[in-house]
Amino acid sequence: MSGEISPTGKRTDPGSPPQSPELRASHADRDRVVDVLRIAAGDGLLTADELDERLEAALSARTLSELAPLTADLPPVSATAGATVPEAKDVVRFEQVHSAPVVRTGRWVVPRRLELALTFCGAKLDFTDAVITHDTLRIDVGMTGKTLKLITRPGVVIDTDGLQLLHSRVKYRRPPAHPDTAPALRVELVGLKTFGRVVVRPSRRPFRWWPRRPGRSVS
Repeated sequence: MSGEISPTGKRTDPGSPPQSPELRASHADRDRVVDVLRIAAGDGLLTADELDERLEAALSARTLSELAPLTADLPPVSATAGATVPEAKDVVRFEQVHSAPVVRTGRWVVPRRLELALTFCGAKLDFTDAVITHDTLRIDVGMTGKTLKLITRPGVVIDTDGLQLLHSRVKYRRPPAHPDTAPALRVELVGLKTFGRVVVRPSRRPFRWWPRRPGRSVS
């Protein structure tokens, strides 16, 4: 009888080359797909349900062939997010009185130092999709009234020990501990907050949306 029986039960042609097994996907392969999906969703190319479904499939994929269909209909990251990562500024200062709140959300570039000189003007800093290029962000707070809100993601740690409070309080809701998440950014709050509140809470995005990857520790 000509031919051989393959492990799948199919008869092979004796003249054809042996089939190689599918290549297994690494953590880096999954992370690259997750990054493309998150950026595409931020640009409105995927709905929340589509993103959730594809991220779950990406994080559980075992082979490269399982990952490929998840981004086949999306533009490459370079076309969506730019070919290079924007350079972080050394200092960004906001000085406002009785005006609209300071809001940083989406893919904003985290500076090395942020100065908030705000009088009855709120501030919201959302690190969910922020571009982080360094280990530490120092926030000099000189804020009277209203609320300073910080929204974290896995790997972002907020240190409020250097912040002085006068007729104000801190509400810090820490996310569940995930030992596989490497620290990405340490945010140090220093200065004076008078009246109002400081609220720190994790992003409402499910943790499974965030890739687990090795990284350096933050001292």
